[in-house]
Amino acid sequence: MAARAGAGAGGDDDIPLLDDLMPWSVRPLRTGRPWVTAPDTASLKARWARLVRAEGTERERLFGPTRSRNPQTPVAALPGQSTSTARFARESGPCPEPVRILHGPFDEQWLIPDHRLIDAARPELWRVADGHQLFAVEHGYVPQDTGPALSVTSLLPDGHSPAGRPGRIRPLYRRPGGLEPNLAPGLLGLLRARHGDVTAESVLAWTVTAARHSPAGCVVPLPADTARWWAGVELGRELLRLQLRGARGGERPRLPGGRRPYVRAAVPAAPGTLEYDPDDEALLLGTGRISPVPAGAWEFRVGGVRMLELWFERRASADGADGLAAIRPRDWPREWTSELLELITVLALLTELRPRQQALADGPQLATDDLRAAGVLPVTATARRPASVLDHQEEGPDGQFALL
Repeated sequence: MAARAGAGAGGDDDIPLLDDLMPWSVRPLRTGRPWVTAPDTASLKARWARLVRAEGTERERLFGPTRSRNPQTPVAALPGQSTSTARFARESGPCPEPVRILHGPFDEQWLIPDHRLIDAARPELWRVADGHQLFAVEHGYVPQDTGPALSVTSLLPDGHSPAGRPGRIRPLYRRPGGLEPNLAPGLLGLLRARHGDVTAESVLAWTVTAARHSPAGCVVPLPADTARWWAGVELGRELLRLQLRGARGGERPRLPGGRRPYVRAAVPAAPGTLEYDPDDEALLLGTGRISPVPAGAWEFRVGGVRMLELWFERRASADGADGLAAIRPRDWPREWTSELLELITVLALLTELRPRQQALADGPQLATDDLRAAGVLPVTATARRPASVLDHQEEGPDGQFALL
C-alpha cells in the first residue's frame, strides 16, 4: 500500500473523516427546558421540589411544555435509571439523584436523569454509558477556529456547542462492558498490520492528538510511519488523562509547584465580573483573585469562545433566567472555586501540549483511497446504527416493559 505524502498533498479531501473512522454517532441531547441542568445539585433538587408542590396550570407553566414533553406525556425510563414512568402530572416524590454530565466542552455540570423532563435524551447513549465507556464529542465547525476539534469524556456528554453547528457524540464502544469498538470494520486490522498492537483505546488516543476541523467535518490524518503513530498515541494518552480529570483510575491534573493557581483573595458571594490581568497572570472574579493563571488557559477557546468566560457566565449571570431556572445558589459555592482551579489547570496543560500535537501533523499518511483499497471504506450501513443490547430490561411508559 503506497503511503501518501504529507497532510497538504491533496488537502482535507484525502484525509479520512472521523465520521468514517468512528461511524456510529448520536446527535446532541436536547433538554427542551434549561432548568433540568445546573452547575450544582442543590439547585436541581430545589427546582424539583418547587415543581412537584405546584398543581394544575401552575405545574404546567413551571414545567415548560414543548411539542415533545408536557406533564401528561407518556415516556419510557432512561436506560440505567430507576426514575418513575408514570405521567409527571401525578409526580409527588423526591428528586431523582442528579448525574454528572459534560455540558459542552470542558464544563462539568449536573442533570436530572428523568426522561419525562428531557425532549431528546438519546437513550442509545445512556444504554452504553458505563465504567468502560469513553465518548468523543465533536465541536461545532467555525471558520478559522484554531481550538481543538473534539474532546473526550467518561461522563455522559450533552454535545452542546458554544458556537457554530453542534457536532456529534461518538461512543468508543457500541455495547456495554467495553465490547465491540465503534470503529470502521477492518480499520483495526489495517492499523495492526502497519503499527503492531493497536487497540480501540490507542486509536482514540491518536484521534485526540491529530483530529482537526474541516468544512466537511472533523478529519483525522492516519500516519503511515509507525514511529509517528506511537508518538501520537503516547501524546494522546496524556491528552486523555487531562481531559478525564482522574476518571478511570488516572491522576488528577496538576501544574508543578510555583505554577499552581491559588486563591489570593476570596471570591465574593456574587462576583459580577470576570477579568484577566496579563501582567500579573491573575483571574479577577469581582474582588476575588486567582493566580497564577497562564495566558494559555485564559485564551483557550472552542468555536472562538473563551472557555473560562463561558464557564463563569453560566454560574454568575442570572440575567434572563425565569421560572425554575431562576432557582440558583444565593452565594458562590466553594465547590465552584475548586472546579475553576482544576479547569484552569486542565486548559493550561492542554495548551502546553499543543506544539507537540502540531509537530505530529505532517508526514506520510494513509489517505481515503488507501482505506478504500483495504476495504475499510465505504463503511457498512450496520456500522452506523446502534447495536442491539438484548440483556437490558427497560421500563416503558406507566410501568410497561420495553422490548429492545
